[in-house]
Amino acid sequence: MKKLTLYFSLITLIAISACESKRSAKKENKQEPNSTLVADEQVADTPVIPASIEPEKKNKMVEIVTDFGTMKVRLYDETPLHRDNFIKLVEEGFYNDLLFHRVIKSFMIQGGDPNSKGAEPGTQLGSGGPGYTIPAEIKPGLIHKKGVLSAARMGDQVNPQRASSGSQFYLVQGALVPAASLQQFAARSGISYTPEQITTYETVGGTPHLDGQYTVFGEVVEGLDIIDKIAAVQTMPGDRPVKDVKMTMRVVKK
Repeated sequence: MKKLTLYFSLITLIAISACESKRSAKKENKQEPNSTLVADEQVADTPVIPASIEPEKKNKMVEIVTDFGTMKVRLYDETPLHRDNFIKLVEEGFYNDLLFHRVIKSFMIQGGDPNSKGAEPGTQLGSGGPGYTIPAEIKPGLIHKKGVLSAARMGDQVNPQRASSGSQFYLVQGALVPAASLQQFAARSGISYTPEQITTYETVGGTPHLDGQYTVFGEVVEGLDIIDKIAAVQTMPGDRPVKDVKMTMRVVKK
């Protein structure tokens, strides 16, 4: 039971005031994209990805189709392991009919758990995956602005290398972050932001308290409003939408 409890514990956050204005202190422990994918004996293993992943999949775009509309996502070439893995799973149809199983308004929408396909109402989700993790590709220049695609992972307590889930991901909604608040956070965390990044957080929004903690590997370039629509749905305890929000994905040309 203690090990299972560890799976659901999340790293302590330094919250930005703009990101927590609509979340009570009782829910601060939920403000992390999380997954519980690896069995006890595998926690300390070296993260691996299948050898079948092709090494060259540059300049790829993926469409995420939902009942609320379609989002077009550009995958970053700066994070090739995550890019190639995501494309491989999309081409295999892995994500088709899975759910956005964890939705938190003003924070993010999370999906990619294969156990969510056809899951009965009330079923606890978030523990499924393809059977492997991906080594972290955390890049200083890739921030958690609104619309970015990032990899979920287990918390630092059981995952100090910050290896990513093999399939679970989240899309950031976040909130606007005043420049003064971001600068205060930067001073506490030791993260440096460029003037352009400060302006982005101030005008577009995001979740800067996740910067340096999770791998960002893409961003929505069309259909950004779809994130807002999904984030606004009614949820039940555990943050699962009351009405299932399904997805279908396909790789498309630019």
